[in-house]
Amino acid sequence: MQAAQASGWLSDSGLFHNRPSVTHHRQCISFSLVFNSIAGKLANSQARLGRPMSAAVATLHERTAVFVLAQNRLLREALSRILDKKTDLSVTGACDFSPLSLVQIIEAGPDILVIDAFTAQGASKEFLREIQQNVPQLRIVVIGLDNDEQTFMNLMREGVLGFVLTDASATEVATAVRAVARGEAVCPAQLSKALFLYAARQLNQIPSFQVKTRLGFTSREQQLVELLARGLTNKEIANELRLANQTVRNHVHRMLRKVGASDRLAVVEICRMNGLPV
Repeated sequence: MQAAQASGWLSDSGLFHNRPSVTHHRQCISFSLVFNSIAGKLANSQARLGRPMSAAVATLHERTAVFVLAQNRLLREALSRILDKKTDLSVTGACDFSPLSLVQIIEAGPDILVIDAFTAQGASKEFLREIQQNVPQLRIVVIGLDNDEQTFMNLMREGVLGFVLTDASATEVATAVRAVARGEAVCPAQLSKALFLYAARQLNQIPSFQVKTRLGFTSREQQLVELLARGLTNKEIANELRLANQTVRNHVHRMLRKVGASDRLAVVEICRMNGLPV
């Protein structure tokens, strides 16, 4: 069953297709050797004539270097074989997760690291960070990801730029690898909501930080600004926040002094000008 899943999930056309025959594989290797030989001879001929190598031949050698890190051997070997058949991709290494993985990846120096979700979650944050520090051009694509927002967000914070869900085909994996190699990010539609909510939270936190640093308002005073903007009196604010009336008056007095305002509405307006959404 494991073999069927690995070969089926990685088929170009969909799930549970047969793996390529040995004969077909040998034919592909033979064709590749012949094509490389012809390309090499053409390049040498062009060089002797003082002419630049043709675009077709140049493209042959401009392949994105890919390293596959996956715990499942069948998945690792099948994916490596499929990606390496692509004319614009080249698998420069593949291994399972072990103490030697870091060294192998650094030595290979790939452009793209394709890592399965199981391995990505099992690896430490330091592992992912050290890889990116030692291979500056490296971009990471995680495959086989469940529709799990928390895992998605955790991996995104560690610099992962591409995500492919468990039901994706090998064609979709290759497409994601190419996109990330071009400098793009790949996020499944099912996980976009989590990304948008995260961005919204970050944007809402920025004005709060600005108000705190520029105006010197505490968190409680920022809370009072929202209530002042609603036109609440000190007594109404005290009831809502369950504070003493005198405590609210003291807070408001300090806020007026901090921003140099003469009345409560001026405090609200100054905060709006500084980016606080009130």
